[in-house]
Amino acid sequence: MGRARLARLHGIATSYEPAAGTSVQISGDTVVAVLAALGVDASTPHAVRTALAACEDGRGAALLPRTVVARPGRPPDLAELPAGSVLRVETEAGATLDLGAPDPAALTRLPLGVHELIARGPDGRGARAPLIVAPDRVPAPPGRSHGFLVQLYSLLSGQSWGMGDLGDLADLAAWSGRALGTGFLQLNPLHAAVPGPPTDPSPYRPSSRRFPDPVHLRIPHIPEYARLTGAARAAVDALGARAAVLRAGVLEGGALIDRDAVWALKREALELLWKVPLGPGRRAAYCDFLAEQGQALEDHATWCALAERHGPDWRAWPAGLRSPRAEGVARLRPQLLDRIDFHCRLAWFTDQQLSHAQRAAREAGMGIGLVHDLAVGVHPSGADTWAQQDAFAAGMSIGAPPDAFNARGQDWGLPPWRPDALASTGYAPYRELLRGLLRHAGALRIDHVMGLFRLWWVPEGRPPTEGTYVRYDGEAMLSVLALEAHRAGAAVIGEDLGTVEPGVRDALAERGVLGTSVLWFERDYGNGAADGADGPGAGEAGAEALADGADGPGAAATPEPARQAAAAPAPQPAAPARILAPDEWRGACLATVTTHDLPPTAARLSGADVALRERLGLLAGPPERERARARCELAEWLGELTRRGLLPEGAGDEEAAVRAVHRFLLRTPARMIGVWLPDAVGDRRPQNLPGTCDEYPNWRLPLAGPDGRPYTLEELAASPRLHALMRELSDGAAQAASGPSGTACGPRARGARRRPIR
Repeated sequence: MGRARLARLHGIATSYEPAAGTSVQISGDTVVAVLAALGVDASTPHAVRTALAACEDGRGAALLPRTVVARPGRPPDLAELPAGSVLRVETEAGATLDLGAPDPAALTRLPLGVHELIARGPDGRGARAPLIVAPDRVPAPPGRSHGFLVQLYSLLSGQSWGMGDLGDLADLAAWSGRALGTGFLQLNPLHAAVPGPPTDPSPYRPSSRRFPDPVHLRIPHIPEYARLTGAARAAVDALGARAAVLRAGVLEGGALIDRDAVWALKREALELLWKVPLGPGRRAAYCDFLAEQGQALEDHATWCALAERHGPDWRAWPAGLRSPRAEGVARLRPQLLDRIDFHCRLAWFTDQQLSHAQRAAREAGMGIGLVHDLAVGVHPSGADTWAQQDAFAAGMSIGAPPDAFNARGQDWGLPPWRPDALASTGYAPYRELLRGLLRHAGALRIDHVMGLFRLWWVPEGRPPTEGTYVRYDGEAMLSVLALEAHRAGAAVIGEDLGTVEPGVRDALAERGVLGTSVLWFERDYGNGAADGADGPGAGEAGAEALADGADGPGAAATPEPARQAAAAPAPQPAAPARILAPDEWRGACLATVTTHDLPPTAARLSGADVALRERLGLLAGPPERERARARCELAEWLGELTRRGLLPEGAGDEEAAVRAVHRFLLRTPARMIGVWLPDAVGDRRPQNLPGTCDEYPNWRLPLAGPDGRPYTLEELAASPRLHALMRELSDGAAQAASGPSGTACGPRARGARRRPIR
């Protein structure tokens, strides 16, 4: 009982419910390991008693929580303050406010921001804590809009150096905003990758989420490029010629996108550009950037410089270099100044091109512009874990517990944040992360948004079945999110697909966070099931049931247990679940037909998705049964579209069927409608196939047409198929503008249920 109580005090679950009415107990060894990762010894009964006493003594002596959170109508709990205490606030603007006797409601009326709350008790005891005063809700998107969901690396133009870049992004924004009336472009994460070779192509397993990857730079758009002369200009031009060969290989020769080859060329060019002296104005702007980014950028650039010498896994570096504040790093820093400046310069170049892309989007009339994607975690050997070691739980990885589709559970190989460390710092790492991502964004997508409330922690060396849930302060996490989104004027989209704890969608909707609704999963699975964990529907099972989470949300490399589970038989539904009518969809969502982890729509319509999974041995059952299942589901949807008058062209027209499912989305009240860019040109290949690693080229395919021939951005802009589809969206937007706004909110209408896919 003592260990269970200690676990509860630290937010660690000792049991969980994989389904309504079913409880699974967590092993004692797991609880002990997770407590140890939080700095609590529970290895013996004596250690448990000692830890309990220390915990309770600390709570009893504390005048204030580690972080105090206030928002309108939600005053903080200051029950630990004894009568006669007085409060003072030092605001982030530098003002001092003497509040006198504790009045929690008064804190909600303070200016929004991160302040310092000082308490003084009648016995002379004092305490200080960060005070976060947040708005009730994140900003809403400006009206209803439609836009593209884009994997930037896959979108090459005639100017790309072997993969899509920030120049292509700016061009896509300028063209689609003006010509198609798009309101946003949702991107894959552009986080800095762990350097290779080989570099993991997955954008969901980065070295750092705090800084973007300079591999996305458009070299000729860097101002210093125009100032190159002589041998340096000739060298960069020669690199551009080699890049043209690389680009031709992808666009014309059937080659995959090779991130390492692209980076080798760009890095060589950037070394030369770095040597070009900055003009006075550019130098001043660079110095401002360095001052604004501060210690975070210095640490990131120092890690990059050390990784050049010692490899990308800091855990294998010499002992004196394994911390940014270590003496060995301080001694080595003078030798690394040039390399540190080089990597700082690359961060600045990338920031400038991101700024230009967002500016191009807004100037093209987009109400939102860029929607950046926040991955759920970072690589354990990368820059963020080196620089912020106190914030991460060593020896732990996040994942997912066993469920109906994956009896072995999932280990994503990403270390979790420590909730106690976040609270002790006023959520500074989280605040800084959000602020950086929102610098040049009109909205932010948060992968696995349920992680703001709890995450499944797996002790290192143990299977995912031996993990447990660790709880975070959802009120604080959402308040920080609301504050930073408010400061940036940005909307927030939560990826809430899969198993979702009861109450989470309600909490997200209350704070204005949009959900994610995927057409194929919007069904009513009956009454009495837990929200988001209701068992399979009439759709496909097996490999696709692992979508967006089989290998970490969006990740490419799949752990062995997930690969085995991908081919394991899945339970069969007792009865097909009813397709939700458009007016039963929630309004507060981004509505899409498919995602990066699911088959493109043309693949579903043609059966190419089942054929691909059959070829790779990923089907959940006998091939004929799976083909019959897919045909049945497709017939059901085509019938639904026909009955609603959305498919007047007839069921045999693939392009018309793609338009029809988007017409269906237009009839929902969704605030944002996302078009998967490959759907616009009939691409049949998924960008990521959960359940695979080397068997499939995840995250390395260029955008292509129905025949697999890659499309350039220039060809995309001239595609009749794309224009026909996007006319449906722009015409639908015009009709909506003259009628109901479609801004209905709420977690879900009429108790509808989504099939779990994690």
